Amino acid sequence: MNDKIIREVYNVLEDRRDNPIDSYTSNLMKDDAKLAEDKILEKIGEEAAEVIIASKNDENLVYESADLIFHTLLLLAYKGIEIDDLYSEFEKRRK
Repeated sequence: MNDKIIREVYNVLEDRRDNPIDSYTSNLMKDDAKLAEDKILEKIGEEAAEVIIASKNDENLVYESADLIFHTLLLLAYKGIEIDDLYSEFEKRRK
């Protein structure tokens, strides 16, 4: 996977968090902290279920996986976790 596109997506998510506009991602993050986090976590749960169903049905697995990864990145950005922290964790696991 090209790390550049993941970084670009993550940077957009951070920008939507810090400079909200009328967008899907800004709207997910704009409510008070508890409600916003709950909405994001609900989306991750939905997307995880869709990945499972797509895998079982042998269709749309790539599409649904991208949705799950997107919403996971959204959660990390919302929580203020840097993308490099995620990459570092993968590096630790690789060794």
